[in-house]
Amino acid sequence: MSVDVGSPAGAADTHEVLTAFLGRLAQLLLRNSGEGAEQVESAVRTAARAFGATADLVVLPEAASVAVSSHGRNSTVNVRAFPEVFRLDQLAALKPLLEDVENGRTTLREADRRLAAVERAPAPYPWWLKFAGIVLFCVGFAPLMQPTWYEVWTTAVLASIGGGLAVASERLPRLAAVLPLIASITVSLVTLEAFARTPAHGGPVLLMLPALFFYVPGDYLSAATAELAAGFLSTGAVRLVYAVFLLLQLYVGVVIGLLITGRSRHALFDVAAHGDLPRWALFLAWIVFTVGTVLAFAMPWRLLTRLLLLVYLTVGVQTAATKLIGEVGGTFVGAVVLGLAATLLARRPGQPPRLLLLLPGFFTLTVGSLGMRGLTALAGGYVIAGFQDLGKLVTIVVAIAAGLLLGAVLAQRPHGHH
Repeated sequence: MSVDVGSPAGAADTHEVLTAFLGRLAQLLLRNSGEGAEQVESAVRTAARAFGATADLVVLPEAASVAVSSHGRNSTVNVRAFPEVFRLDQLAALKPLLEDVENGRTTLREADRRLAAVERAPAPYPWWLKFAGIVLFCVGFAPLMQPTWYEVWTTAVLASIGGGLAVASERLPRLAAVLPLIASITVSLVTLEAFARTPAHGGPVLLMLPALFFYVPGDYLSAATAELAAGFLSTGAVRLVYAVFLLLQLYVGVVIGLLITGRSRHALFDVAAHGDLPRWALFLAWIVFTVGTVLAFAMPWRLLTRLLLLVYLTVGVQTAATKLIGEVGGTFVGAVVLGLAATLLARRPGQPPRLLLLLPGFFTLTVGSLGMRGLTALAGGYVIAGFQDLGKLVTIVVAIAAGLLLGAVLAQRPHGHH
């Protein structure tokens, strides 16, 4: 972080503290920028105004430049942070701080101290609970791919492999750099060798996908689309390219697993098995999924009930609307309702940030898995099915992003203040 500071005289010390505070705030927001660049820019500018300053930002997905003007002085701070959504406890702790700053309930020095405490806070759950969360997250998603007991228990085994790699990557930076690829190769090998020996259990891709769902960049795809729609062209384009790169890592991993096992590329058929899960199991799966989401993404446990209600609301609306107007229309309506409900809730004091309220419901709309299915279908030689899935991916990504955006707009106060 580089700060351009002039001579330390008069109010210079306050200006320096404010500049450093805004830079660190931008960095923390950037690291948790699952909703895109607009939220980073808005929060930093609001905080600057609250302390009698102005801030102009240039935001990219992994970097931001913050120009601060206060006390007759100008400084610029440049920060870098890799965007992710794995420490949402920090975002939850940041919201009351930002509310106090905006409403003049805290001094600059106190706000700076509280921000430092948020930055230093350890993860709320130990590694083994995060591992359990990833497994539950994937298992809860499994019935959406194939409503069979076989899909559920194979996902539990495969997700344990993916979850173990995810937890290990936190201590092994080299593994983290190629984590989606390594996870995809490993899951592909085990699936093809142990679980996908007969078509009666469904296609290998359908068995692999739930275990890889934790790595599918649906959040990046949707955030990129929202950024492009909001006019953040550079940020949206870069994030979109990165999301496609992650999808390609997963795709290449599946193909490498196919090559290692010596199976024909036509082994990547995409046929679903006959469902044998009772309705109560499908209903309870969303509870398993939501608990897994809370643990895997470090959300405060106290939010579980609210998040579960939003998940069931999203699923219910999407299911009902799909029966009336088709899959794309149902997804759009589900996203509108989710965006509206999350925005209205997040506006209230004491409620978590909008991203935390959106994320579990957003995952139920299942964006990225269509991209994986499309790419693997192409690799298997099923060209028409592959392009159909990829075309559906583009349509549904746009539908989700547009729906969430419309929901947020509908929740705006009449004078347009969020």
